[in-house]
Amino acid sequence: MLHPHRSRYWLNAKTKAADPEEFAKQVETVCLCYAYAPVLHALGGHIVSCDEMTGIQALERAAPSKPMQPGQVERREFEYIRHGTLSLIASFDVVSGQIVVPSLGPSRTEADFAAHIADTIDTDPQAVWVFIADQLNTHQSATLVQLVADRCGITDDLGVKGESGVLHSMASRRAFLSEAAHRIQFVYVPKHTSWLNQVEIWFSILVRRVIKRGNFLSVDDLQAKILAFVEYFNRTAHPFRWTYTGRPLVA
Repeated sequence: MLHPHRSRYWLNAKTKAADPEEFAKQVETVCLCYAYAPVLHALGGHIVSCDEMTGIQALERAAPSKPMQPGQVERREFEYIRHGTLSLIASFDVVSGQIVVPSLGPSRTEADFAAHIADTIDTDPQAVWVFIADQLNTHQSATLVQLVADRCGITDDLGVKGESGVLHSMASRRAFLSEAAHRIQFVYVPKHTSWLNQVEIWFSILVRRVIKRGNFLSVDDLQAKILAFVEYFNRTAHPFRWTYTGRPLVA
């Protein structure tokens, strides 16, 4: 049956259209990371999925919600008071299913993301770390390159941003950060494939359990409730069952 009154958004992945072979290779690499994560974990390493959730609003309902009753759903006040926003940077451990050192603050700048990665590495400083991330510019920054070089003991001249060497361009920085020989490595999902990043699944859980029906009296209240949920979630955490192997999805 046709439903002409209904529609949904659709986005064609540009990488897939421009270079199907490269797209398939990138997807396969991400899926292989998920498949071999338990092996690396057994050897003392970590594969984590990381990303940001920005503009989380601390909204206070102008009046209390009315609880559900027989034959009537819960009713939430339409009007609200804005108390500001938070950005969350989170890393999801693919094997344990836990969130590693979540970072909450007013922004998600290049420095913020690099600080989150540093804090994550500090939980096991000498281990092998593989970070699965999207291709946002802050995930391929000069600050991140310098951090990885410092932690991996790389003393080579990195060049000058915009001029030469590893730091020259985003492409050269991405190549350095993706280098499999490094103890700390980034694996990038293709553009417009957030569904490949497991932390996005966790973000959707956070929205459903905490944010969607939340009532937050301040940014500090919002932060406290997010951190409390992370603590609870980590106590009962288990890995997501990832079954996708890279084969084409049916539209």
